[in-house]
Amino acid sequence: MNSGIKAYNQVAVQTGVNDASPHRLIQMLLDAALEKIAKAKGFMSNKKIQLKGENIGLAISIIDVLRASLDMQAGGDISQNLESLYDYMTRRLTEANVTNDIAMLDEVANLLLPIKQAWDAIPQDARDAHQQQLQGNKEQAAAG
Repeated sequence: MNSGIKAYNQVAVQTGVNDASPHRLIQMLLDAALEKIAKAKGFMSNKKIQLKGENIGLAISIIDVLRASLDMQAGGDISQNLESLYDYMTRRLTEANVTNDIAMLDEVANLLLPIKQAWDAIPQDARDAHQQQLQGNKEQAAAG
């Protein structure tokens, strides 16, 4: 029964990712990073070292994807600043893993939260305009 639930959840996540806009994908990544940090904090508190390490590793991987998704040309200073911040977060998570420091996990979560809140606050019309621009760029590339 448990494997059936796991399979269903994997299909649901895959469908959500396949159907998501680029904006929604970033929201999902930010949510997942915060979730992994919260889980790591709980595992750290309960001295479950392997699970703590796995969740910190997943949070670092998610932050790496967020960093890779930055458009350095279009994003200018904002992208540069986010890249530096994501790099700092990765280093702090690694250090938290080695030293079992919950305060470092909290620090990274507190840095990610305003990014998520800002991302969530982007108005729908701006999201739609960006999506239309991306679609137009894809069509131009296909025709060109």
